[in-house]
Amino acid sequence: MSSQNFGIAVHGGAGVLSNLTKEQQYIIEQKLSETLTLAYDILKTGGSSLDAVEFAVSEFEDSPLFNAGRGSVYTSEETQEMDASIMHGLNRDAGAVASVKNIKNPVKLARKVFEHTEHILLVADGAESFAQSIGETIVDPSYFHSKKNLQRLRKAKNKIAENHLIQDKIGTVGAVALDKDGNISAATSTGGMTNKMLGRVGDTPIIGSGTWAQNKICGVSSTGHGEFFIKFQVAKEVCTRIEYLNQSLQESSYGVIEELKDINASGGLIAIDKDANVATPFNTDGMIRGSITNKSELNVAIY
Repeated sequence: MSSQNFGIAVHGGAGVLSNLTKEQQYIIEQKLSETLTLAYDILKTGGSSLDAVEFAVSEFEDSPLFNAGRGSVYTSEETQEMDASIMHGLNRDAGAVASVKNIKNPVKLARKVFEHTEHILLVADGAESFAQSIGETIVDPSYFHSKKNLQRLRKAKNKIAENHLIQDKIGTVGAVALDKDGNISAATSTGGMTNKMLGRVGDTPIIGSGTWAQNKICGVSSTGHGEFFIKFQVAKEVCTRIEYLNQSLQESSYGVIEELKDINASGGLIAIDKDANVATPFNTDGMIRGSITNKSELNVAIY
């Protein structure tokens, strides 16, 4: 059955964004607008929400502007370890990868996990061997090199030595979409936290925490302090409140983020429901975000 409502929302992370110059803001907003327009065209021409979210997130992974794929931040050992997940709301099909180091587009590999294996989550060497076996694009670690992110890591280590924490200004990326067939999908990708321990995995590849999609209810991609988002199963919680408490998308999503604020957990999320309503709550200084639906015009914002 064809649904007349459709649309997509994306995010480029929540966090301390107060120091972005006007030029940086403009470049980020341009990238959001371009990506949203192309992803929306997929939906408009009858394409699937799964294709739309994979496309949007892979576009962000290819850009050094965001903490995912090419722009991933460094671990304490001056390496990059990336996580991603994707979910389709029709049968709750989901795939995820964690701690991968040489995969150009972790979100594409995450989709291949559920399409080509019986599993949902593959990690590290196993995920990379699987990528090689199916011909997924593998790159040299130098592809992810970033002088700026390396300086950020060293600064973070100095701050910690002085008992100060440093927060990342750029964050996880994600997308949620509803297509004309009523199918909802969500995808999330990240380089994690600057100076994280080797092997640390946050909420991004955890289905229910960083990513959730459920037809006839909603799709969610979250960004923030991953450990808290895992504890409270944030992505699924938004949909659960809609399903069982009969809350609206706005009530549910803003309520969850407000409760996180009460325990000093910072972050945000994007969500879309079965009627193509969009919510983008956050409790940080800013969240890079944007959306476009058949009911609402293209909109991008940082603050």
